[in-house]
Amino acid sequence: MDKANVVIIGGGVVGCAIARALSARWDDVFVLEAMPRVGMGASTRNSGVIHAGIYYVPGSLKARHCLRGNRLTYEFCAAHGVPHRNTGKLVVAVNDSQKPQLVALMENGRRNGVEGMRIIDRAAIRAREPHVEAMEAIDVPSSGIVSSEELVKAYARVATEQGTHIVTHAKAERVEARKDGIRVVSAAGEIEARCLVNSAGLFADEVAMMMGSSLARHRIWPVRGEYCEVVRAKSDLIRGLVYPLPHADGLSLGVHLTKTLWGTVLVGPTARYVDDKNDYECDREPLEDFAKNAKCMLPELEVADLVAAYSGIRAKLTPPNEHGIADFVITRDPELSNVIQLIGVDSPGLTSAPAIAEQVLGLTQEILN
Repeated sequence: MDKANVVIIGGGVVGCAIARALSARWDDVFVLEAMPRVGMGASTRNSGVIHAGIYYVPGSLKARHCLRGNRLTYEFCAAHGVPHRNTGKLVVAVNDSQKPQLVALMENGRRNGVEGMRIIDRAAIRAREPHVEAMEAIDVPSSGIVSSEELVKAYARVATEQGTHIVTHAKAERVEARKDGIRVVSAAGEIEARCLVNSAGLFADEVAMMMGSSLARHRIWPVRGEYCEVVRAKSDLIRGLVYPLPHADGLSLGVHLTKTLWGTVLVGPTARYVDDKNDYECDREPLEDFAKNAKCMLPELEVADLVAAYSGIRAKLTPPNEHGIADFVITRDPELSNVIQLIGVDSPGLTSAPAIAEQVLGLTQEILN
């Protein structure tokens, strides 16, 4: 049986970023990815936004990793030719009653260390986004957009160049603790590792359960987010990123408007709990709902201007009927000393990936050194 220094279960953006970080330090790093290629799940089924860090609880892993990941992501993209753009973002208040919430959100961002934010008035909003109707907005200059697919590929490419072995079609089927390592049985065969990193995304709780970890108590609740696209003839309605105020229950940042790197405009995502972690298409939201949500910011948008696009599923740790933004779980396993668990890595996971990789590097050093 092969024995590796590190086995990473999950080849999404976080798993590939971790592989890049660890393979710069150790040889024999393996990534086991269930799908035919890396990044086919939540890593590429999103808005492709580089977040600034304004939404998250100060001091939380989400706040810290998003802030640092923002800078690291821009640096990595520039160094490795990943398509991206520092567009900035507007978070808008569409009426006077929302202004206090806007101010509170900006103050939260300041507490997290986000720099350069300012509140702008209706005239300044219209100068930047001529078709957007809002009373005030937070201008967030450090936000941007990235090709999420190319970002995952770049992390995987650098990791491979450093000696990482990426094995696809390798769904983890059994994980067993041994005296001097962890044995993983996958669809691609068996491997034993001195250190195991569970970065299985939507299925991280199930992988934790396989190994009998008490951290499996962090159940992942799949939340589907759907998108539609504005027809090309109307793609000039939006120039950058325009967000509403986030949902008060913490479920979503709200249906927002994203001008992509390819000049199209995305509307979404919605947010709805689903029973099946693979349910991307059943009972899709009607286009009328997207138009209703977006028209408060973009009055000219009509249902006829929209076509259905893709959907994604987020790994939420907050159960239905509960409120709040649950933090990432990133820690060494309390029972299995050579296992690192990452559970509930939803948004801002894309932005946070290189910062999360730094934390996992530190935890791996504790195990292997």
